[in-house]
Amino acid sequence: MTNSIGQRERIRPVSDTTAPEVLTEVEDGVLIVTINRPEAKNAMTKAASEAIAAAMDRLDAEDDLRVGILTGAGGTFCSGMDLKGFLRGESPSVPGRGFGGVVQAPPAKPLIAAVEGYALAGGLELMIACDLVVAHAGAKFGIPEVKRGLVAAAGGVMMLPDQIPERIAMELALTGDFIDAPRAYQLGLVNEVTEGSALDAAKALAARIAANGPLAVKVSKQVMKQSRGWAMDERYARQGELIGPVFVSHDAREGAAAFAEKRKPNWTGK
Repeated sequence: MTNSIGQRERIRPVSDTTAPEVLTEVEDGVLIVTINRPEAKNAMTKAASEAIAAAMDRLDAEDDLRVGILTGAGGTFCSGMDLKGFLRGESPSVPGRGFGGVVQAPPAKPLIAAVEGYALAGGLELMIACDLVVAHAGAKFGIPEVKRGLVAAAGGVMMLPDQIPERIAMELALTGDFIDAPRAYQLGLVNEVTEGSALDAAKALAARIAANGPLAVKVSKQVMKQSRGWAMDERYARQGELIGPVFVSHDAREGAAAFAEKRKPNWTGK
């Protein structure tokens, strides 16, 4: 699937060929994926999950795409699982990808969450599955599943303690209460809080990443994600297996040459 720079298009899941529940847009090597159910506060459906999974596959498959941004339409990131769909027996999950088509298997390339409004329940789980988060100052975050007799099963109770202090994560999980953007920033849950558009700030962050060597960026993310499970005496050997190809790549030589010649590098991803 192709589109021109800045052109917005629909990603249509196989289970629903009519509803534009997810929109995509490409700008300067950045794939912007927008959950497009503003009338339902972007509550996640099976169709939307399948569409996001398709977008993540596209992000990793197309060499000219360097970074992804996940956001929501209408001033809300995502309010979680669509409860009407839940009552019908629908699961907003994709085999192998999990809730929202991303939480169990995020893309290999960097993914930024641009959060306006609420990132709640599954919406927070979508957010913490991303690598970086930019939030509007008015955004709210929480996993309120216990208030509905449910559990934050799409990674919230497992992944949140990896990203903020365990006692704070426990409080959020057991009370279901929300925190605001300044508090989330203080805890290290978000990278940047902006008074302006979260999407615009996320695009600026994505541009800083996209300017770098794509192989180096991808492997840097891979090592950071995987190394936490490595034994201490194996870390450098296992890192070497991943970074070795980067140091002998065309891009590594190009980066050094560009520095010496005082010019911008021309990355090929090879």
